[in-house]
Amino acid sequence: MKLIVRFTLGKTLRQLLDQGRLEKIADMALRKKRVLGSLVALTFDVDPRIGWRAVEAIGIAADRVAERDPDYVRGQLRRLYWLISEESGGICWHAPEAMAEIIRQRPVLFEDYGVIVISLLTEMAEEDLEHFRPGILWAIGRLADVIPDHVAEVIPEIVASIDHADPQVCGMAVWCLGKSGKSHLFRNRPELLYDQRPVDLYEDGNINRTSVGGLARSV
Repeated sequence: MKLIVRFTLGKTLRQLLDQGRLEKIADMALRKKRVLGSLVALTFDVDPRIGWRAVEAIGIAADRVAERDPDYVRGQLRRLYWLISEESGGICWHAPEAMAEIIRQRPVLFEDYGVIVISLLTEMAEEDLEHFRPGILWAIGRLADVIPDHVAEVIPEIVASIDHADPQVCGMAVWCLGKSGKSHLFRNRPELLYDQRPVDLYEDGNINRTSVGGLARSV
C-alpha cells in the first residue's frame, strides 16, 4: 500500500511540475511533508525540465514547511548532503542545486548549510567534482545575493573554472561571477564575449540554450 501511495504522489507531483504549478506543490507539502522527499526523487527524472522544476519546487515547498517544522527541513538538507557523498555513491547530481534553493529561501536559518554547499567547490575530491561542478557553480550563483560573504571566499576558484574545457562549466562560472557582482573579473577576457560554445541555463521554469558568450554579454 505504501508503494502505491508513493507512486501516486510522485505521479501527481510530476504532472504539477509539468504544468509549472509549483505553488500548488508547496501547498501540498504543508499537508504532506513527504512531498519534499518525492521531489528529490523527481530530480532524477528523464526529462531535464522536470528535474530542474523539481529543484525549484523543493525550495518553495521547504520554505512553507520550515514555517512549522524547520527541523524537518534541516533533515532534508542533511539527506541531500549525504546524497552527494562518496558513501551514497554521489548519486544525486542535482543535490547542490536543491540545497541552494532551500537555503536561499531562509538564509539565516540554514546559513550553515549554505557554507557547506559553497565549500564543495574547494573540498570535494576532483574526480567527484567533475560530475558536480556545473551544478555547484549554479548553486553558488543562486546563493550569491543571500550569503555574499561566504561566496566571496571561493571567488578565485570560480574564476579558475572559466578555463575549464567543458563549456557548461565555463558558462556557469561566468554566470556565477555575474550573480556575485564580480563580472569585472573576466572583462579582461574579450574572447569570452564571442565564445559560441553552447550552455544550458535553467531560469523561469525552463532550460534555455545560450552560449558562453551570451552569458558573458548578459552580465
